[in-house]
Amino acid sequence: MVDQANAARAAQLEGGGMSKPEASTILVNGLPCRVWAKGEGAPLGYLPGIGGLPRWTPFLDQLAATRRVIAPSLPGFPGGIGHDHLDTHFDWLLATHDLLTAAGLAGADVIASSVSGALAADAAGVWPLLIKRLVLIAPFGLFDASDPPTDIWAQRPGHLNGLLCNDTQTYKDFVAQPDSVDAIEWKVEQMRAQETSARFLFPLGNTGLAKRLRRITCSTLLLWGERDRVMPFTYAERFASGIAGKSEIVKIATAGHLAELDAPTSAADAVLTFLQ
Repeated sequence: MVDQANAARAAQLEGGGMSKPEASTILVNGLPCRVWAKGEGAPLGYLPGIGGLPRWTPFLDQLAATRRVIAPSLPGFPGGIGHDHLDTHFDWLLATHDLLTAAGLAGADVIASSVSGALAADAAGVWPLLIKRLVLIAPFGLFDASDPPTDIWAQRPGHLNGLLCNDTQTYKDFVAQPDSVDAIEWKVEQMRAQETSARFLFPLGNTGLAKRLRRITCSTLLLWGERDRVMPFTYAERFASGIAGKSEIVKIATAGHLAELDAPTSAADAVLTFLQ
């Protein structure tokens, strides 16, 4: 099957010019999802934002200097399949729980960015022991009609690059086709990742999480790029005021929606300071 081949191929991709992370495969609903891991120390999970994790990043490399960074792929994102088996929000929550558990991250600290933040936040509330401490980077999941997020699924081709990162070239480089990968297959993989996030967030990015924020009792860091053109900063305050556990907000100067790509050193420093 083409999807199976894509998942296997993605497990072999190297992350940019950095040393290659270890690759393994776990099963979610009986279907393979890639896991990349690097570093030594206490495990630290990472669920990426829109587009998934097509390559290892400087942000993850800096975290891996002191922690065992484990980045499993949700179904449908690069390295994972099975998104078309998930029909309801509850299906996606169970898949998130099973993914973190199978990747050895049950009870660990977890970072979740953008679209994945909606799932990780809900999972932390539904299963209080699943996540020790939570870092949310401009997460989806809430909606305010008077201050709506940008509709990332209604953008013209190429326009999304300038929305997700402060520097357009940063996101272009992040999703650039590796030389060893067929151009058509790579495009299909990127479109599949867009479809995946739309399955649980389209059209408003609202999962009803506002009703369940009070269930989140773990310490939570809300990390926001000052130049985020997708998720208004008011949502950081909404998350912080609704979460029952201790929460704090950190802004990253010069960073856009995916602050970990725009400002990897500043973002990594903020995460590691929070997790001390």
